[in-house]
Amino acid sequence: MTKPLCDDVSARERLPERARDWGVIVDETFETATSLIAFGRRAKQSVAIKIGKHEGDEWRAGELLDAFGGNGVVRVYAFVPGASLLERLLPGSALTELSLDGRDDEATEIIADVIRRMPPVRSVAWPTVQSWSLGFDRYIATADGQIPKQLVGEAHDLYVSLCDSQTRPRLLHGDLQHYNVLFDADRGWIAIDPKGVIGEIEYEVGAALRNPVERPELFATTAVVERRLAALTSKLGLDPARALAWGFAQAVLSAIWDVEDGFAIHPRHPAIQLAQAIRPLLPNFASP
Repeated sequence: MTKPLCDDVSARERLPERARDWGVIVDETFETATSLIAFGRRAKQSVAIKIGKHEGDEWRAGELLDAFGGNGVVRVYAFVPGASLLERLLPGSALTELSLDGRDDEATEIIADVIRRMPPVRSVAWPTVQSWSLGFDRYIATADGQIPKQLVGEAHDLYVSLCDSQTRPRLLHGDLQHYNVLFDADRGWIAIDPKGVIGEIEYEVGAALRNPVERPELFATTAVVERRLAALTSKLGLDPARALAWGFAQAVLSAIWDVEDGFAIHPRHPAIQLAQAIRPLLPNFASP
């Protein structure tokens, strides 16, 4: 039975049990803010065990990866709530490096290819993009003024309109951006760490538009937004107007989530910069 919450200690306590049950010899471990990762071997196969520190967006990541069947995403060999046994991607370098190295067009094409390889899974077992809109409602109900009120209102209205008018919803990765795409010498570029959400595929490109987050000058300009959007939508056959509108609304929602996570928001926040860059482009597209 899944524990409602876990901490760093219990994650470390659960690792030996998972390694034993899955027949893994652990060679090294490291931690992120949300997970404990172990690299090791199962027979002659290089594998990784990922243990969640607390119940959250990625608690059912193993089940989600299994639904995609390894197509465009890391393969999962076994899973329980809060823990997954995964193939190890080697060398495991992140797509972020390409954008930071001046190869952003190449990185954008790779993201489009990863999305294209992920199958159109139909499921009702995951949150919907509609349910994620509650972040707007929670923020509006507070007295917080870090994000401009008009920007929040515009993004909220547009997000709701997009939810109500979307077509062919499917299972999406939910956070498909540069940090979550790694290179494997055998399989090429592969997505990791899905959140899982049901929505139309135009929603999926939003996360890619607002990354790499530490260098907003690389993405928060109208020229870059238009170039990335053209590459993504043309390769995937998407509606550019809807993809752009989702990108704007998601950028504001992303800033709201940062507020909820305790981060300070200011006018130079990367997601706010992106929203402001997209804002004047919206009238150039048909209404969603």
